[in-house]
Parts: sequence; structure tokens; C-alpha cells
Amino acid sequence: MSISNEALQKLALEIETQAIAAQQQIGMVRSQLAGKQREQRLLRLTMSEVQSFASNSVVYEGVGKMFVSLPPNTLHEKLQRQMQDLDGDVDKLNQRLLYLETTQKNSREHIEKILRAS
Repeated sequence: MSISNEALQKLALEIETQAIAAQQQIGMVRSQLAGKQREQRLLRLTMSEVQSFASNSVVYEGVGKMFVSLPPNTLHEKLQRQMQDLDGDVDKLNQRLLYLETTQKNSREHIEKILRAS
């Protein structure tokens, strides 16, 4: 059973559109991933600095335009929760990136298969 050239062109155009959309989303996900990884590095640095303080030290956290005093342990716990959230975000972004790369690869392979068949 043969498919007409017009149908093949339409199918190839749809697949090409999917591949282009996937490529654009890959770029966005990669930039989001880089931003999250920068945040992780900053949090790790901050956590190591907070750990080096004595437990009776005075630590201030910025809240809007003011600063609030809190114990170093409380700040460290808050930073750990933020790190866990970032780890989850990075894992989700990595999964999305893998999905998009697979989608783009499959789209390109289908286009090549259509071109070879015609």
C-alpha cells in the first residue's frame, strides 16, 4: 500500500514541526537546568558557611527589605529544605530533557525514513 506524495509531505511537515518544537524546548530546559544548578552551588556554599558558625552565633536572613535574626541551626534546616526542593526540580528537568531529546531524535528518524521511502 503506497501513500501519496502529498500525504507524505504533510506527514513530514508535521513531524518536522514536532522536531523544531522539541529543539526549542530543549534549549529552554537546558537554560532552566543551568539556573537550578547555579542555585544549588550557591546553596551548598551558604550551607557550608552556616555550618562553620558556632551554635550561639547571630545569623540574619534577608526578608524583603529587612533582616530577621534566627539561630544558625534553623537557617541550616531551611537551606536543606531548599536544597531538597532544588534536587527534585533538577531531577524533573533532567527527565524532561531526556524525553525531549528522545522525541527530537525519533522525529528526525521518522523524517529520514519517510524521505528514503519516497
